[in-house]
Amino acid sequence: MGIAETAPALETPLVRGLPLIGSVLGMAKDPARFFLDCYREYGPVFRVKILNKTYTVIAGVEAANFLGTREGKECLRSKEFWEGLVKEYGATRTLTGEDGEGHKELRDVMRRGYSKESIKGRYNELIAITDRSIERDWKPGELAPVLQAMQYMVTDQLGTILTGAAPLEYVKDIRTTILYILNVLVTRQRPKILLLRPEYKKAKARVFELGHKMIADYYAKKDTKQDEDKNLIDDIMDAHVNNPRVMPASDLVVSVTGPYVAGLDTVANTISCFVYAVLKHPEVLKRVQQEVDALFAKGPVNEDEFMKSLPAVNGAIMETMRLYPIAVAQMRTATKDFTFAGHKIKGGEMLYIGTSVPHFMEEYYPNPEKFDIDRYEKSRAEHMQSGAYSPYGRGPHTCLGKSLAEVQMAISMARLFYRLDMSLEPLDYTLVTKTAPTPGPSNDFKVKVKGFRH
Repeated sequence: MGIAETAPALETPLVRGLPLIGSVLGMAKDPARFFLDCYREYGPVFRVKILNKTYTVIAGVEAANFLGTREGKECLRSKEFWEGLVKEYGATRTLTGEDGEGHKELRDVMRRGYSKESIKGRYNELIAITDRSIERDWKPGELAPVLQAMQYMVTDQLGTILTGAAPLEYVKDIRTTILYILNVLVTRQRPKILLLRPEYKKAKARVFELGHKMIADYYAKKDTKQDEDKNLIDDIMDAHVNNPRVMPASDLVVSVTGPYVAGLDTVANTISCFVYAVLKHPEVLKRVQQEVDALFAKGPVNEDEFMKSLPAVNGAIMETMRLYPIAVAQMRTATKDFTFAGHKIKGGEMLYIGTSVPHFMEEYYPNPEKFDIDRYEKSRAEHMQSGAYSPYGRGPHTCLGKSLAEVQMAISMARLFYRLDMSLEPLDYTLVTKTAPTPGPSNDFKVKVKGFRH
């Protein structure tokens, strides 16, 4: 595999689809299952037709591993898939759409702010924010809309910790803007005419309003803020002040509102699925409750011991990300001609990289449909097989906030299941999911809050 192969290129098969619309229905219903079925039938390289466009897909452990190689970095770029978002913000570039040295520059600016170091010494503060969200949005005796409640929780957490403010009044606007931009400009599942809708225009204007408020707040406080108190927004703005070539004024709004765009869909979707999966499996629920009860009975948490104290919670989070991946596939463009698994990929081709395919393969995860939180223990470590586990993407664009998200999700779920007694409604409920713009639970998913446990 790789660009050095010299054997005659294999013909890349086209997945059977319907006239005119191609594979739209399969992609829309369950993209993870669709890519898996195609991989089983056609191998690691195939083409799919979506409406009037044809895309090449490379998938499986072969594709996941390729993304991390030097060849993968040289042969694939992200720019084209994100340039619509960049233009919509009137920016020149964004972290997700940059490659090579430009991408490295932006990662260096934002690395500290998106790392778990940004919340060092603040775990108990994050717990207090989570408690505030629970008491606001999870009412005993009522049905709680899980995804919506998680979006507010995530915004409260990220806003307070990463930016110094929790703009809850902007949650709906952020959500609407993300929905339109990802559907229309990034994944291109919807026509551009939708961007003319008043609903979108109003929401986008509000996101820009939020961004300008954050920028003004930085200037108001910049001369009085100590280095140890600086957050992601300070790092972005300091880069603008000290090196406007790296962070020009045109890129500030998209950069400072980035934490909400990055976290609202991804973290909220994942922890919503976690709630479903744990409540669906009583034996897991019991383990989680016993574990969090023991942890919080000790009083304020010890940061050094926190993650080690939650093997069941962390195992359930990892299993949730395996079975309900947010990053089903990564979108790239071929920078030049190359050969992958015997197939010729031409420069300029638009590609899907199906990195989640191994998540559902029994070759790597015995009984893959089972929610098994012990897969990740050292004795089994199924996720450590090469290319088998990619919940945060792969390669140069692996999620910059990975270590922060792990702590954020663990705190959120540990505290939620410590504080609340919940059940599915009805008890035999099976999760209904959506796929646009990213996979996740339906907005209609609700749980019964039976009362407070603590």
